[in-house]
Amino acid sequence: MYAPAVQQLVDELGRLPGVGPKSAQRIAFWLLEAERADVDRLAAAIVTAKDRTTFCSRCFDLAEDGGLCGICEDSRREAGVICVVEEPRDVVAVERSSAFRGRYHVLHGAISPIEGVGPDQLKVRELLARIEPEEVKEVILCTNPNLEGEATAMYLARLLAPLGLRTTRIASGLPVGGDLEYADELTLGRALDGRREVVD
Repeated sequence: MYAPAVQQLVDELGRLPGVGPKSAQRIAFWLLEAERADVDRLAAAIVTAKDRTTFCSRCFDLAEDGGLCGICEDSRREAGVICVVEEPRDVVAVERSSAFRGRYHVLHGAISPIEGVGPDQLKVRELLARIEPEEVKEVILCTNPNLEGEATAMYLARLLAPLGLRTTRIASGLPVGGDLEYADELTLGRALDGRREVVD
């Protein structure tokens, strides 16, 4: 049994996503053995991030001090194309690909009747409000390829259809380096549906 202060630290660390009891103990003991300046710097970074981080007033990605995010402020981005994602971390994933130069819209979740999340809990109205003033020509639905992500993409596709703009869905299929024998039927089916012409 740990001293009460140490046990409280382990318990709080154990509440973090992806941190199990053993990891929480390791982190707690690292913090206890670390230099005081390192611990103070970590604590200050957490408090500063919590105090200064807000959501972009246009796309709802992470921003600082209530302003626009860096992507929305960047005039070089293609304003007529919006990539719709579920969470701010998805913006980071798409940006790492360097394949997209438009703007984003973060829904902050996906439709999930089991968890009581419907379209009204997401930033859907805000997406629709952006279409005409920003002269959007294409909306890319980049939700996760799971049940909730597919339901959200289908809902948005139906909602956007009457607006006369191009609505696309990201392709999904086999990862590079994957083996066919380990692919599930849905993934393999999508890979076949999304096949492309082989060119030299």
